[in-house]
Amino acid sequence: MSDNPNRKTWRSEKTGIEITIDRHWCKGCNICVDYCPVDTLKMIDAPDKWEGSVAVVRDIDTCTGCMLCEVQCPDFAIMVYKPEKVKKAKAEAAAV
Repeated sequence: MSDNPNRKTWRSEKTGIEITIDRHWCKGCNICVDYCPVDTLKMIDAPDKWEGSVAVVRDIDTCTGCMLCEVQCPDFAIMVYKPEKVKKAKAEAAAV
């Protein structure tokens, strides 16, 4: 995805779903964890961050791709890529 050291991507080999979290943008508000219906995300300690924690993926294979975490994140720190979303973006880029 990116060479940005603040971004980490987890990819499920089972479903093809990818979640990217930008540590620099995450303020540790816990909203994504609260909204995730399948406990895919968790917070870890990050003393250098405003709230003292950041979101990470606990288990990528539990993600259903509902995108609630991405939609609810007030700082746009989470991006969820579903296989069909990736295919559509590639097709649109090829058409240009």
